[in-house]
Amino acid sequence: MDPAQWLADYQERLERVAYSARSASASLAEVGASATSPRGEVTVSVNAGGVLGDVALTPAARKLDVDTLAMLIVSTAREAQRLAGARMAEVMSSYLGESDALHQITSHLPEAVR
Repeated sequence: MDPAQWLADYQERLERVAYSARSASASLAEVGASATSPRGEVTVSVNAGGVLGDVALTPAARKLDVDTLAMLIVSTAREAQRLAGARMAEVMSSYLGESDALHQITSHLPEAVR
């Protein structure tokens, strides 16, 4: 193979990979999730990595004892994290397909997402 052609082909492959990586990064930046407790007292939002972004409490939350409210916040946050993980896996599968790389990413997600 002609060295100049090989180099041009290699450069093109690198550009495709870089474009795909930028697209995946932009898509993941938009991924996040919110969950609301069953009776609506708590809403929790997280980013793609599951990092807590916001917690909103309704007036009904003030009627709960502190231990119940704490458990409700934690369980609602876990649901938001599960949803964010599922969305992140969906975005990444569109870029990676069913691959070892996708498996490595999703192996750290909760069982319900995998």
